[in-house]
Amino acid sequence: MSAKLTEIFPAVLYETAIVWRHKLDKRLKPLGLSQTKWRALLHLSLAKAPMTQTELAISVGIEGPTLTGLLDRLAKDGWIERHDVPHDRRSKTVHLTAKSQETLAQIYAIGNQLSSELLSIIPEADIKHCIDVIQKIKARAELLS
Repeated sequence: MSAKLTEIFPAVLYETAIVWRHKLDKRLKPLGLSQTKWRALLHLSLAKAPMTQTELAISVGIEGPTLTGLLDRLAKDGWIERHDVPHDRRSKTVHLTAKSQETLAQIYAIGNQLSSELLSIIPEADIKHCIDVIQKIKARAELLS
């Protein structure tokens, strides 16, 4: 692969993700959620089991102390609850409330609408190929130290 492509590809991928997230953030503003709040709720909703605060910080990509303040605000506003972990007194798991479950349905609907709008001009075969390529890159990145 040419050096030019290896230099351009990460930048294009990163910039596309930023623009996409910015558009979604703009559409989610009326729900009263900042980008950090809706991203945390989204990560919690995608988890197969309750996440610890540490796991959520890693998943969202923010530092523990920053996450603690975010979780304090989310709990105060009724979006999440924190529960003690029985076998580890230092850990807490984060749980979505009924309020957040209702709002997540709106987040997904708005997100799906945006995706449809952005991808409507791309042939389905190209989208499938792009997904395959990005998943291979992700898998490779996870293997590298």
